[in-house]
Amino acid sequence: MAVAGACGPLGRRVSRRLVDHSQVGTVVGFDLRPDPGIAGLEYVSGDVTELDLETLLADVDVLVHLVSAVEPWSDEEPAGTRDAEVTRLLLEAASAAGVGRLVMMSTAMVYGAWPDNPVPLTEASVLRPLPECGFAVNKAEQERFAGQWAEEHPKVDIVTLRPTVSLAEEHVGWVVRSLRSAAHLNGESEVPVQFLHMDDLATAVELSVVGDLTGVYNVAPNGWISSGTALELVGRTHRFNMPEQLLRRVTTWWWKKGPTLSRTGVLPLGNGSTPISPGVLRYARFPWVVASDRLRAAGWTPQFTSEQAFISGHKSPPWGMLDSHRRQQIALLGAVAGGLGVVWGALAVGRRLFRR
Repeated sequence: MAVAGACGPLGRRVSRRLVDHSQVGTVVGFDLRPDPGIAGLEYVSGDVTELDLETLLADVDVLVHLVSAVEPWSDEEPAGTRDAEVTRLLLEAASAAGVGRLVMMSTAMVYGAWPDNPVPLTEASVLRPLPECGFAVNKAEQERFAGQWAEEHPKVDIVTLRPTVSLAEEHVGWVVRSLRSAAHLNGESEVPVQFLHMDDLATAVELSVVGDLTGVYNVAPNGWISSGTALELVGRTHRFNMPEQLLRRVTTWWWKKGPTLSRTGVLPLGNGSTPISPGVLRYARFPWVVASDRLRAAGWTPQFTSEQAFISGHKSPPWGMLDSHRRQQIALLGAVAGGLGVVWGALAVGRRLFRR
């Protein structure tokens, strides 16, 4: 079998589990990154768009597609524009090589975040990715292309996983960071949110490889927590309410100019260091939690709750070690400083727009 994207935070977990699994034979992994050094993994380094995929997949019965699995390639390319092209190349090579099972990673973000979303969403829910979120749009396109391919190859079993936002101790991606920052500017409203530990996502992939699953499966922990609870877990309890139109202009500008400004602390919006992807704003304002009953019925059991998964990716803040009086003093100072930062950012954007 083969794992495309074997060296990412999810790919390493999946590769280790498959190499150690008694039902899995030889595991071939390929990725842009250096060799992960996983014992038993036959590794090939290179860009998927440049590798000889037909040769790599010649003796492969199962292909796990984890390229750009849980977020875009980088913070600088938030749209995930390569997803559809990489998926096309992998499917064409799989077809030529006679691969019998394909496990593909999508995202629960393909459902979109809308005020009228049911809580929770199921696999039967309509896909309505937000147009401004290129990552979700491209994942929906990836699913559409895979669906067409499946119709042309009825003998191939395809499993599509739609995980909610995922993180782990060593990896907190831009989606989590953007949601966390945007929650500060969401007023006092409480939006249900889910966080999935990558260890649990890896077991879902493993089950998809060795089990008899076919079709689409949501991947999420039991229940959900509120956005306010998530902020409290990292010691940030004070929030502000910025009009959505102004917030969109500020965050669009900051996403483009923010890396330099955030590193120097010039623009302390959100958590003070993380720009907010404009495409994620509505995902912090409206619900998009999913139910994973179908996957549980197939035998999957998560080991982490949303709260535990979120905490795993964030070190315990010094905030939790202070007494309540000191926390109130610091919170007041933080609220004033944060408010001034938001106003400063809004004025800066306003001046730039006025000059234009």
